[in-house]
Amino acid sequence: MTIEVVLTVAESKRLIAKGVKELDVVRRAMAHGIVAVSKGTTETYVAEELLGEKIEPFAYTLGVTTPKGWKRGSDKPVEKRADLVFRNGKPVEGLSVIEAARRMSAGDVFLKGANALNYQEEVAGILVGDPMGGTIGGAIGPVVARKAHLVIPIGLEKCIPFDIVALSRDIPTSWEEGSKGASLMPVTGLIVTEIEALEILADVEVAQIAAGGIGGAEGSVRLLIEGTPDQVAKAESILSGIYGERAFR
Repeated sequence: MTIEVVLTVAESKRLIAKGVKELDVVRRAMAHGIVAVSKGTTETYVAEELLGEKIEPFAYTLGVTTPKGWKRGSDKPVEKRADLVFRNGKPVEGLSVIEAARRMSAGDVFLKGANALNYQEEVAGILVGDPMGGTIGGAIGPVVARKAHLVIPIGLEKCIPFDIVALSRDIPTSWEEGSKGASLMPVTGLIVTEIEALEILADVEVAQIAAGGIGGAEGSVRLLIEGTPDQVAKAESILSGIYGERAFR
């Protein structure tokens, strides 16, 4: 049995967050270990799922990509939330995600979204504007050295048809070459897109067959879902609770 579905960017983020919560390595680390959730838009949805509570938009983000001239739409300042780190399923106060990475052991989880994805090569790219490497720069060494899991929640909207490792090298590296933008850091880990989320949640097979649209479907993905009638019905039930997710604003 097969069905086609269209997910907006916000719906995709919610689906991915639900999938991440049920990912085996995340469930184990939430029960007996450390889970650090870095800041970002997709990570905000993940944080909500793990906490079981809503988070005000932009309260758990750092740099975001917006159109030229974009305004948030409100003059009210957003109260930023501290870094979210869980130990044995309980939030730990006063511990940054980078410091948490330095305390991790094998099997613990560091969650970090990304800005680009080469799905076929299983490589993601993270934009880095901080000269010290930002969150990923401070965490990747300890995560790798301590054999923790880097989980990368990322929507298929961020797929690009190029070699991310090569692109990271192509970015100009001197002021004489006009290097004024962000750097791109290639990373590998456990990538969770809408495809993996539905596989985790409903045990179905999923393929992306199209993208884009209008009327709020800009950046959307069209997915082909295949499975037994019971599996497809479960996927439809999960998605019915996600349709209509408000855009991140």
